[in-house]
Amino acid sequence: MRFRFEALGEEQARSGFCCGESVLDRYFREQVGQDIRRRVTNCFVALDEKVVAGFYTLASASIPVKELPESITKRLPRYPVLPAVRIGRLAVDQRYQGQGLGSMLLIDAIRRALRAEAANFTLIVDAQDGKAAAFYEHHGFVALESSPLTLFLPLATAAKALGSLPDRDERAREE
Repeated sequence: MRFRFEALGEEQARSGFCCGESVLDRYFREQVGQDIRRRVTNCFVALDEKVVAGFYTLASASIPVKELPESITKRLPRYPVLPAVRIGRLAVDQRYQGQGLGSMLLIDAIRRALRAEAANFTLIVDAQDGKAAAFYEHHGFVALESSPLTLFLPLATAAKALGSLPDRDERAREE
Protein backbone atom coordinates (compact mmCIF):
# COMPACT_ATOMS: atom_id res chain seq x y z
CA MET A 1 0.00 0.00 0.00
CA ARG A 2 1.41 3.37 -0.97
CA PHE A 3 0.84 6.40 1.25
CA ARG A 4 1.24 10.09 0.53
CA PHE A 5 2.64 12.21 3.37
CA GLU A 6 1.71 15.87 3.67
CA ALA A 7 0.78 18.63 6.08
CA LEU A 8 -2.74 18.37 7.45
CA GLY A 9 -5.09 20.60 5.48
CA GLU A 10 -8.69 21.64 5.81
CA GLU A 11 -9.65 19.30 2.96
CA GLN A 12 -8.75 16.14 4.91
CA ALA A 13 -11.64 14.63 6.82
CA ARG A 14 -10.67 13.95 10.42
CA SER A 15 -14.00 12.76 11.79
CA GLY A 16 -13.59 9.14 10.68
CA PHE A 17 -10.13 8.67 12.19
CA CYS A 18 -9.97 6.01 14.92
CA CYS A 19 -6.72 4.63 16.29
CA GLY A 20 -8.33 3.01 19.31
CA GLU A 21 -6.90 5.50 21.83
CA SER A 22 -9.66 7.92 22.75
CA VAL A 23 -7.23 10.67 23.82
CA LEU A 24 -5.45 10.59 20.44
CA ASP A 25 -8.69 10.26 18.47
CA ARG A 26 -10.26 13.21 20.27
CA TYR A 27 -7.10 15.30 19.84
CA PHE A 28 -6.94 14.66 16.10
CA ARG A 29 -10.65 15.24 15.51
CA GLU A 30 -11.18 18.26 17.77
CA GLN A 31 -7.95 19.94 18.92
CA VAL A 32 -5.13 19.71 16.37
CA GLY A 33 -6.56 22.43 14.12
CA GLN A 34 -6.56 24.91 17.00
CA ASP A 35 -2.99 24.00 17.93
CA ILE A 36 -1.88 24.55 14.32
CA ARG A 37 -3.61 27.96 14.19
CA ARG A 38 -1.95 28.91 17.51
CA ARG A 39 1.41 27.87 16.03
CA VAL A 40 2.20 25.43 18.84
CA THR A 41 2.44 22.39 16.56
CA ASN A 42 2.33 21.21 12.98
CA CYS A 43 0.50 18.07 11.95
CA PHE A 44 1.40 15.74 9.13
CA VAL A 45 -0.75 12.94 7.77
CA ALA A 46 -0.32 9.76 5.78
CA LEU A 47 -3.06 9.53 3.17
CA ASP A 48 -4.42 6.46 1.41
CA GLU A 49 -6.15 8.25 -1.47
CA LYS A 50 -8.20 10.75 0.56
CA VAL A 51 -8.40 8.73 3.80
CA VAL A 52 -6.21 9.77 6.74
CA ALA A 53 -4.40 6.55 7.65
CA GLY A 54 -2.15 8.09 10.32
CA PHE A 55 -0.77 11.34 11.68
CA TYR A 56 1.94 12.84 13.81
CA THR A 57 2.68 16.27 15.21
CA LEU A 58 5.97 18.17 15.38
CA ALA A 59 6.86 21.17 17.51
CA SER A 60 9.96 23.03 18.57
CA ALA A 61 11.36 22.01 21.93
CA SER A 62 14.54 21.93 23.95
CA ILE A 63 16.21 19.35 26.11
CA PRO A 64 18.36 20.12 29.17
CA VAL A 65 21.92 18.98 28.54
CA LYS A 66 22.08 17.55 32.08
CA GLU A 67 19.34 15.05 31.06
CA LEU A 68 21.52 13.50 28.36
CA PRO A 69 24.13 10.80 28.97
CA GLU A 70 27.71 12.02 29.42
CA SER A 71 28.80 9.90 26.47
CA ILE A 72 26.81 12.30 24.29
CA THR A 73 27.34 15.60 26.10
CA LYS A 74 31.14 15.38 26.37
CA ARG A 75 31.39 16.34 22.68
CA LEU A 76 28.81 19.15 22.82
CA PRO A 77 29.02 22.87 23.60
CA ARG A 78 28.36 23.70 27.25
CA TYR A 79 24.89 25.14 26.70
CA PRO A 80 22.25 24.56 29.38
CA VAL A 81 19.72 23.31 26.78
CA LEU A 82 19.90 22.02 23.24
CA PRO A 83 17.41 22.61 20.43
CA ALA A 84 15.09 19.72 19.68
CA VAL A 85 12.02 18.71 17.73
CA ARG A 86 9.22 17.11 19.72
CA ILE A 87 7.03 14.42 18.24
CA GLY A 88 3.94 15.26 20.23
CA ARG A 89 1.54 12.61 19.01
CA LEU A 90 1.73 9.77 16.52
CA ALA A 91 -1.18 7.47 15.70
CA VAL A 92 -2.32 5.03 13.03
CA ASP A 93 -5.98 4.43 12.18
CA GLN A 94 -7.08 0.93 13.21
CA ARG A 95 -7.73 0.00 9.59
CA TYR A 96 -4.01 0.47 8.83
CA GLN A 97 -2.39 -0.88 11.99
CA GLY A 98 0.05 -3.76 11.64
CA GLN A 99 1.26 -2.63 8.20
CA GLY A 100 4.36 -0.69 9.26
CA LEU A 101 2.71 2.71 8.88
CA GLY A 102 3.82 3.84 12.36
CA SER A 103 7.43 3.32 11.30
CA MET A 104 6.80 5.17 8.03
CA LEU A 105 5.30 8.10 9.94
CA LEU A 106 8.32 8.17 12.24
CA ILE A 107 10.75 8.13 9.30
CA ASP A 108 8.81 10.98 7.68
CA ALA A 109 9.07 12.95 10.95
CA ILE A 110 12.81 12.33 11.11
CA ARG A 111 13.26 13.50 7.52
CA ARG A 112 11.28 16.68 8.18
CA ALA A 113 13.39 17.39 11.28
CA LEU A 114 16.58 16.85 9.27
CA ARG A 115 15.39 19.28 6.56
CA ALA A 116 14.45 22.03 9.02
CA GLU A 117 16.13 25.36 8.41
CA ALA A 118 16.73 25.88 12.13
CA ALA A 119 19.32 23.55 13.65
CA ASN A 120 18.09 20.84 15.98
CA PHE A 121 20.21 18.39 17.93
CA THR A 122 17.64 15.71 18.66
CA LEU A 123 14.13 14.41 18.37
CA ILE A 124 12.31 13.90 21.65
CA VAL A 125 9.07 12.15 22.42
CA ASP A 126 6.98 11.60 25.54
CA ALA A 127 5.70 8.05 25.12
CA GLN A 128 2.18 7.46 26.36
CA ASP A 129 3.05 4.11 27.95
CA GLY A 130 5.54 1.25 27.94
CA LYS A 131 4.25 -0.13 24.64
CA ALA A 132 4.78 3.21 22.92
CA ALA A 133 8.22 3.55 24.54
CA ALA A 134 9.15 0.11 23.17
CA PHE A 135 8.12 1.27 19.67
CA TYR A 136 10.47 4.26 19.86
CA GLU A 137 13.29 2.20 21.42
CA HIS A 138 12.95 -0.25 18.52
CA HIS A 139 13.70 2.71 16.23
CA GLY A 140 16.82 3.77 18.13
CA PHE A 141 15.40 6.23 20.66
CA VAL A 142 16.94 6.15 24.15
CA ALA A 143 15.02 6.77 27.37
CA LEU A 144 16.15 9.50 29.71
CA GLU A 145 17.27 8.10 33.05
CA SER A 146 15.21 10.67 34.95
CA SER A 147 12.06 10.03 32.91
CA PRO A 148 11.85 6.60 31.20
CA LEU A 149 8.84 7.58 29.06
CA THR A 150 10.74 10.55 27.59
CA LEU A 151 12.99 9.32 24.82
CA PHE A 152 15.43 11.01 22.47
CA LEU A 153 17.20 10.27 19.20
CA PRO A 154 20.09 12.51 18.14
CA LEU A 155 19.43 13.65 14.58
CA ALA A 156 23.02 12.84 13.56
CA THR A 157 22.34 9.23 14.59
CA ALA A 158 19.06 9.27 12.66
CA ALA A 159 20.78 10.63 9.56
CA LYS A 160 23.37 7.85 9.68
CA ALA A 161 20.62 5.26 10.08
CA LEU A 162 18.83 6.65 7.04
CA GLY A 163 22.05 6.54 5.02
CA SER A 164 22.54 10.28 4.70
CA LEU A 165 20.79 13.54 5.15
CA PRO A 166 17.57 13.25 3.14
CA ASP A 167 17.17 15.81 0.40
CA ARG A 168 20.63 17.29 0.98
CA ASP A 169 21.26 17.31 -2.78
CA GLU A 170 17.84 18.87 -3.37
CA ARG A 171 18.59 21.63 -0.84
CA ALA A 172 21.94 22.30 -2.50
CA ARG A 173 20.23 22.69 -5.91
CA GLU A 174 17.79 25.22 -4.42
CA GLU A 175 20.63 27.41 -3.11
